[in-house]
Amino acid sequence: MRNFMKKSIISLGAFVLLFGCVVKNNVFAYTPVELYDNVWRLINAKYVDQTNNEQDWNKWRHKYDKQLLTDEDAYVAIETMVASLNDPYTRFLDPKEFAEETSQIVGSLKGIGVQIGMKDGKLMVIAPIEDTPAEKAGLLADDEILEIDGVSTKGITVDKAADKIRGKEGTYVTLLIKRKDMEPKKYSIMRAKIELKSISQKLPIETKIPDEFCYIRLSSFMNRNATQEFGEILNNTQDKKGYIIDLRSNPGGLLSNAIYISDMFLDGGKIVSTVDRDNYKKTQSATRGTYTKKPVVVLINKGSASASEIFSGAMKDNGRAVIIGEQSFGKGLVQDIVKLPCDTALHVTIEKYLTPNDTDINKKGITPDIVVELTEEDVKNKNDVQLKKAIEVLSKMTGTNTFAVKNN
Repeated sequence: MRNFMKKSIISLGAFVLLFGCVVKNNVFAYTPVELYDNVWRLINAKYVDQTNNEQDWNKWRHKYDKQLLTDEDAYVAIETMVASLNDPYTRFLDPKEFAEETSQIVGSLKGIGVQIGMKDGKLMVIAPIEDTPAEKAGLLADDEILEIDGVSTKGITVDKAADKIRGKEGTYVTLLIKRKDMEPKKYSIMRAKIELKSISQKLPIETKIPDEFCYIRLSSFMNRNATQEFGEILNNTQDKKGYIIDLRSNPGGLLSNAIYISDMFLDGGKIVSTVDRDNYKKTQSATRGTYTKKPVVVLINKGSASASEIFSGAMKDNGRAVIIGEQSFGKGLVQDIVKLPCDTALHVTIEKYLTPNDTDINKKGITPDIVVELTEEDVKNKNDVQLKKAIEVLSKMTGTNTFAVKNN
């Protein structure tokens, strides 16, 4: 059995510390103009699209030099410049936003527990986090957020929307939600402290899993402990005949976690390839040996994004698992998280990724081997048809005579 912590990997979540600061009173100091220029240079050197959204990037470099008197001036100017790229994943984080993002990696934050993003210019729910106020209130992947506390979300950025949704524990936020083929509906949700649990074996709906199978719910790839926890479960379930890995409404997270966990199942073969701005292709492959060679079924839905799609794509293209559920979200871009001075940071899209079969899934998603829709009526009746199908398929793969039943 191999030690997964010793492998060499590429990481979406690695922080890059920039130098060139002026030392004043034994601390690094940056002027607003220098901070703005630093971001300009980063995008100029790293951004995956060398045309920078088909614009003359030089026009932005000194556009605000005489207007940047405070840090806040720099933040607004940087956000304006970054917005011109028309890339929802390349974004500047001010100190508050960066602190909140760091707390997600550590494992806790305050809010309602929902991952949001932009899709075709609309503010969407990517996925509610398991066992949070958002999930309990009934928010679903692919819900459109029309208003936050009565204010339209038209033209809003993801960061500003997230800032409005977060807040003091015990207070309420009201969201106007538009769901496909339904009239808009208001949801008033109490904010709470959100403990981000990456791994769970608790069933999402009252369906009994046969004792011969191991069910693993991976709700996020963000938490730094996710890989270790996942490996411990595999080590402790060697007696099981097969695995059901539930990535539904998993919005992604650290690329390193997706690669490590894929490597646990793959005995060699490609995991993912990345292509940078110079069209240079870099492939990450699995090492020899596995944690288990038992059959695997993976569940995905339209809330499964980013690192979830890397894992499912690797398992599918290598013929290592049967993928069941709905078309995934379709985020095939890799961001570098660059730590900047003054406790700020920049997410910059540096690469696109391809599945082992060189499939570009950005804005397309992973297509399941077996498509199974989960309707609102199914959820209301606690009838998890996707999980039942996973049990049925895994039973055939393992030669187990069993079927799914509801818990009493």
